[in-house]
Amino acid sequence: MIQAPGRIPVIGITADSSACEQTGFKTNREGLYSLAIRYCDAIENAGGLPIIIPHFRSRAQIRHLLRRVDGLLISGGGFDIDPAYYHEQPIAKLGKINSQRTFTELESIAFGLDRDLPVLGICGGAQAINVALGGSLYQDIATQLPAAQSHQQDERSDKHGHVVEVSRGTLLYKICGRQRLKVNTTHHQAIRNIGDGLTTNAIAPDGVIEGIEGKSRSFVLGLQWHPEVLAQREIIQRKIFSFFVSACKRLHRGI
Repeated sequence: MIQAPGRIPVIGITADSSACEQTGFKTNREGLYSLAIRYCDAIENAGGLPIIIPHFRSRAQIRHLLRRVDGLLISGGGFDIDPAYYHEQPIAKLGKINSQRTFTELESIAFGLDRDLPVLGICGGAQAINVALGGSLYQDIATQLPAAQSHQQDERSDKHGHVVEVSRGTLLYKICGRQRLKVNTTHHQAIRNIGDGLTTNAIAPDGVIEGIEGKSRSFVLGLQWHPEVLAQREIIQRKIFSFFVSACKRLHRGI
C-alpha cells in the first residue's frame, strides 16, 4: 500500500535502558528507558513522527512493531556491542554491554533491511548496522589504534571535534554536497571490517571510518558522529534528517 499524500511517516527510534538508576532523592529499582530529546526533535523538525522503540525478548514482537513504522533510527548510547557478535573475545577496555538493547537493535536492523526500510544509524547505531551485516569493530580505539587521534572530545558535543573526508558519488555526498565536513566526536569504538553490502563514505584524518552506507538499498546510512546535536544550528546536518524522512515518505508499506 502506498502512503496517502501528506501522511506523516512514522520513525521508530531505539531507546537506551538502565537496570537501576538514581533519580532525584530515590532509586528506581525497576529500570528506565531513556532517549535524548534531540533525536525526536531532529525527526519531528524534518517532518517525521518519532516513536520510541523499547527492548524486546522475541523476534516476533520486533517484527510486529516494525511492520507499523516507515523508517528506523538506531540511536547512540553509553554501551558497547558484545564482541561475540563479531566472533571476538572482549578486551580489557571494552565498555559495559546492554544485551537486551543489542538484541533488539540487531534484529530490528535485520528485519528492517529485509523490508527495505530506510535505516539511519548514529554513533553506536552505525556500529550496530555494521555488525548486523557481518562487520566488526575496534573494541577500543586507543588500545587497538594507538596512532589514532582521540575520538572523545573534551568539549561539549555541540562543538566540532575534527573534520571528515566524504567520498564523492556516495549518498552522504549527495546529501551534504561537499567533501569535507566538520563533525563532533564522542566514541571510543570504531568500525573495523565493513559488513556485507556496505561501503565507506566518510573517513577521519587518522583513517578511522566515520560513515558507512548501503550499496544497493534505498536508504541505509550510518554516521559515527552525532548530527542530531549539530542539527540544532547547522543546516548541513539537518539535511541528513530531511533526506532520511523523505526516504521514509516514499516507502511502499506492505503490511
